[in-house]
Amino acid sequence: MLFASGVPAYTTLASTDFGWLNYSVLIVYLLLMVGIGFWCSRHNRDTNDFFRGGQRIPWWAAGFSIFATMLSSITFMAIPAVAYGDDWYLFLANSYILITPVVIFVFLPFYRRLNITSAYEYLEKRFNLGARMVASGLFVLFQTGRIAIVLYLPALALSTVSSIDLTASILLMGVLCIIYTMMGGIEAVIWTDVVQTLVLLGGALFSLYLIVSRLDMGGAEMVAIGRESGKFFENVDWSWDLMSGTAWTILLGSLFHNMFSYTASQDVVQRYITTKDEKTAARAIWLNAVLSMPAQAVFFAIGTALFVFYKFNPGDLQSGLSNDAIFPYFIVNEVPAGVAGLIVAGLFAAAQSSASSSMNSVATALVTDFHRRLKPRSSEDFNLLLARILTLITGTAGVALALVVAAANLRSALETYLNIIGLFGGTISGLFILGIVFRRANGPGAIAGALISAVAVFLVRDYVHFYAYAFVGIFTTVTAGLLFSLVTERQDRSRLEGLTLGK
Repeated sequence: MLFASGVPAYTTLASTDFGWLNYSVLIVYLLLMVGIGFWCSRHNRDTNDFFRGGQRIPWWAAGFSIFATMLSSITFMAIPAVAYGDDWYLFLANSYILITPVVIFVFLPFYRRLNITSAYEYLEKRFNLGARMVASGLFVLFQTGRIAIVLYLPALALSTVSSIDLTASILLMGVLCIIYTMMGGIEAVIWTDVVQTLVLLGGALFSLYLIVSRLDMGGAEMVAIGRESGKFFENVDWSWDLMSGTAWTILLGSLFHNMFSYTASQDVVQRYITTKDEKTAARAIWLNAVLSMPAQAVFFAIGTALFVFYKFNPGDLQSGLSNDAIFPYFIVNEVPAGVAGLIVAGLFAAAQSSASSSMNSVATALVTDFHRRLKPRSSEDFNLLLARILTLITGTAGVALALVVAAANLRSALETYLNIIGLFGGTISGLFILGIVFRRANGPGAIAGALISAVAVFLVRDYVHFYAYAFVGIFTTVTAGLLFSLVTERQDRSRLEGLTLGK
């Protein structure tokens, strides 16, 4: 999904009392999420249940979960902010429909046929243990920091425009998320994602309806005003300048940018193996693709509608408000009591769906790629206990980091950390492409390609737009990895059976 291009700068503003009715609705929603966790805990007898839901998850629930995982709280605020302050140019990043056939027909068969739990198991089978552990380790580092960001930013926005306390918001979202994820495993994550998706999209649609209804004009007139103000695609740059966010950079770059999320990121790939077979997993992936574009259109429309609303009601908007806080500001000041609590619950839902996915997938990676790989004789009861303990540790680390950032204003340092770790998503994707597509590629070549790619992406980060990072990472990994493989020892072809395309 889309990310805010920068960290919002918030100023001290007059806060609006959130009210007992809104708080009541929000608390009921949060308790419902915990209740789902306890209900799902009855089914967790082993790590297959905890990590893969016993492969009994309906395809539509898995599809909703993929969608909810990718739609973070950052996106919930960032898309309306982009449309409010600029235009719809980032809507061009919707490459999900284009990438879905590649995921289903190229990558999915390998994950299902190999019956893996962690996506990175494939890298050891295809290359070596080092490739598996490096990719898994980078994933764990990135996701732990991401938990802090997805909890901190919405809490900060809400505390800026309402009486909701920043620390209390982080703790409320984070602690309850840890409880239901630790108790119910991936099944709890998926079923809470289903509820969270409905709350999130329902709240967004109601907000859009409310904004339009408050304006004394029809939808066509509102669109016309937006066009006159250049709020759609009127000012999109169609040049090939890779330094800026041109249409081609975003449109083509998003294909590679999303490649990591849908083919090599454990939090999404894990959903592919929770359904009963490959056919139902494919349906889940298609459902996510079908949901993503109209859902993002709704959030872009909210941003444009907010621009028109405050253009005609400038006195209702506080000065000094960051664009990222515009949507939360409208919710707490313009939406009726009770309904506002439900929409804020949607913002909490966006945060919790991403955070819970990160917690469970990190625990999956640590148990599967490290503990169980290095201690294969460990009992299943111990592995399940360890999975719950690691979920608790990961979630606690994310919440603690969010609280440290809130107290010490270390936001820029955390963003820098995530940006650096996130640079290597293309490199990890490149390893999977190298292994699946090129039979001549071998372990030493893969490691060399990954190292060269990491250096290349780090060096070009100041010279190309961030949507080009993934392309550079994938291209360099595949090219360098294949060249090194050609000058080193050939692999035994018999051990590649079922690990590459073709024969």
